[in-house]
Amino acid sequence: MRNDEGEWKGVFTRIHRYVRSRVEWLGLVLLAVAVAEASEDTFLDDLQERTLRWFLDFSAPPYGLTLDRAPHENGFSSVAAVGFALTSYAVGVERGWLSRASAVERTLTTLRFFDRSPQSEHRSNTTGYRGFYYHFIDPETGFRYRQVELSTIDTALLMAGVLFAGEYYQSSDPEEQEIRQLAERLYRRVDWQWMQQDQGLIGHGWKPESGSLQHGYGGYNEAMLLYVLALGSPTYPVTENAWDQFMSTCQWGSFQGQDFVQFSPLFGHQYSHVWIDFRQITDDYMREKGVDWFENARRATLAQASYGRENPQKWRDYGKYVWGWTACDGPFNGSFTYLGEKRRFWTYMARGVSALELRDDGTVAPTAAGGSLPFAPDRVIPTLEYMKWHYGEDLYTPYGFVDAFNPSLDVDGLEFQHGRRVPGKGWFDDEHLGIDQGPILLMAENHRSELIWKVMKRSPYIRRGLRRAGFTGGWLEDVQEPAL
Repeated sequence: MRNDEGEWKGVFTRIHRYVRSRVEWLGLVLLAVAVAEASEDTFLDDLQERTLRWFLDFSAPPYGLTLDRAPHENGFSSVAAVGFALTSYAVGVERGWLSRASAVERTLTTLRFFDRSPQSEHRSNTTGYRGFYYHFIDPETGFRYRQVELSTIDTALLMAGVLFAGEYYQSSDPEEQEIRQLAERLYRRVDWQWMQQDQGLIGHGWKPESGSLQHGYGGYNEAMLLYVLALGSPTYPVTENAWDQFMSTCQWGSFQGQDFVQFSPLFGHQYSHVWIDFRQITDDYMREKGVDWFENARRATLAQASYGRENPQKWRDYGKYVWGWTACDGPFNGSFTYLGEKRRFWTYMARGVSALELRDDGTVAPTAAGGSLPFAPDRVIPTLEYMKWHYGEDLYTPYGFVDAFNPSLDVDGLEFQHGRRVPGKGWFDDEHLGIDQGPILLMAENHRSELIWKVMKRSPYIRRGLRRAGFTGGWLEDVQEPAL
């Protein structure tokens, strides 16, 4: 009996030790996870606050127009960047970096300007026409910059920020009520029908000197947002065949082992997703593919990351943590011999990689990875953290990441359009662009809190636009639509 008791005590002792060791191991795992999450939060807090600071410093009085690029100004404001800025203020409020009163003041200044600025068919002394706005605006006069076009996509990005503001500021405060009224009026007066071409596509824009621009938005790109807004309008909606025409030119293909709708620069997979949560809602096109547009963007992101690891053109530093191609700044326009081969380089260009096209000159844009944060956080966050650590303040400034860098151009004697060579590291831009800062800040917030997505789901115009485009499922099924 004593032997039996001894044996049982031994068994229980071993079990106890095993369980205790497993509990201790699990505790260490949970501690490691907690530390990693805290580290991630610290990094994203810093990145978002720095990026927000750019919008606060360069959305200039007297009209609250956001500069196209800074700190080295080019003399004009980008209306698309204004859309990102209007949305960014709410992130500042929610994170405690900006008072609500200050955000309201900034938003009202901007919305009042667009509401009161002249709309006419004249070539000068005007800001827009038929509810649309010119691509670039002089931030001091508030008028059209030179002879730029009245832009549909840039107006759409502006209106996304306008609608967000109208949904976010919901208190009974008179100034917040005015924001809602202005947002409603600005969106309702955009004459989307005027920009719809005969075959159903929405045109790129219009100039008073020459009329409508020839090309329409077809194929998959950032214009998903444009079509949703145009379909959702209660005043000037485009016909329902617009979405079908837009989708009819999409090109499904395979790249780097990923099957998705091809578009080379990542901004085309990101901009619409800043304001619209495409998870688990599908249109006819994607229902046939068995995925949603969020998954499509995830695959496009993973394909770029894979291309960076393989580095078929042998650019310097490309790898697991250095990748990302989109429309961005670049070093110079011209050719240069690299690794014994004459290669083409560009300044600002829509860089990207897909089955359709490879436009890669060794220039990497942090916004390409950053704008995809919700799609593939396990790939994107380590990439951004590595870039910050490896390149330091040459890449990561008080305003977050500079627009682009090229490690392969670590060569004496090259003349750059802007930016500089850092010996031992390569070429680094010295600019930040509003339309590249925005996706970093806002997609980080969607990853962390879904703030922009949650607010925009309240918009009856977004929901109507999606439904008219044929989207069903997911969160769209949770709301019954009132009559507009």
